[in-house]
Amino acid sequence: MHADAGHYVWRDVADPEISAPGQALVRPLAVACCDLDVAVCAGRLPLPPGYAVGHEGLAEVVAVGDGVTGVGVGDRVVVPFQISCGTCRECRRGVTGSCGSLPLLAMYGMGPIAGLDGGGFMADLVLVPYANAMLIPVPDGVDSVAIASLSDNIPDGWRTVAPFADELAAVDAVDRRVLVVGRASIGLYAAAFAAALGAHVDYVDTDSHRLSAAEKLGATVHDRIKPAKEWEPYPVTVNTSADPALLAAALRATWPDGVCTDTGIYYQPTVELALLPLYTRGVRFVTGRVNARAAIPQVLAVLADGCDLSPAVDRVVPWEEAPRGWPEMTGKTVFLRS
Repeated sequence: MHADAGHYVWRDVADPEISAPGQALVRPLAVACCDLDVAVCAGRLPLPPGYAVGHEGLAEVVAVGDGVTGVGVGDRVVVPFQISCGTCRECRRGVTGSCGSLPLLAMYGMGPIAGLDGGGFMADLVLVPYANAMLIPVPDGVDSVAIASLSDNIPDGWRTVAPFADELAAVDAVDRRVLVVGRASIGLYAAAFAAALGAHVDYVDTDSHRLSAAEKLGATVHDRIKPAKEWEPYPVTVNTSADPALLAAALRATWPDGVCTDTGIYYQPTVELALLPLYTRGVRFVTGRVNARAAIPQVLAVLADGCDLSPAVDRVVPWEEAPRGWPEMTGKTVFLRS
């Protein structure tokens, strides 16, 4: 399916073919919209028409090259949205979002901003150029709808809290607290993982549906962020809103030598940060793109322990209704092939 001047249409194109031993072809089964897809539909990120959409989803392997050993035909797999070779220096150190063998931003589903466009997941077939490195089998019994965002947004939520699990575990139980400022699905996933790690989670948002979802995921919800003096400071804070004012509030709410992770994409030329107070209090500020392939196995381990992400899904749409359902998305939507 392609974006075409403000609407979305199915378009006939030649099927991809395996041309190297390490490649595979997969058939998408459940495709989720990314938070960035919703921003495009809402006009917050205008992109030129004509590109193939979809970069989060689960798929079935339908063909493999002679050099593919990690998966076989018929396997249900996660396809990371970032294309990575698995063998270069960057991939070996876990920076799979910046594979050194490919142009920066090599990925699926976002052609106008991709350094290398892999096509879109809203398709009958998708070519995976480095199947051994990229494709991850999905355990039996895991709900496809609940984890359809495992290619991107779910690992993005994971990396906001999981790297600091030992820090949270080391503090007194009363201080094992995480603040999440939400605006779309990544904040919900961050809240779910923080709760799964045993933290008390305060989730802030203005949307009643997301507040309800966050509560089901184990968070205490708030419809506004309080002044700094009304918050007890947090060892870990997360801002997913892409709002500079809310970022500043999250940083103020971070305790000395705590950490604030920001997943937002800021389109304005500059965003002011009060560096002196951050320096004085030793606050660590983390930004940058997720390395999805490196994080997915860790996420699957948490899901296997019973973490249920299904409340983050806003609605499920039949595959054939995608041209109508895609531009109507306001939250996490999953397109399911029957």
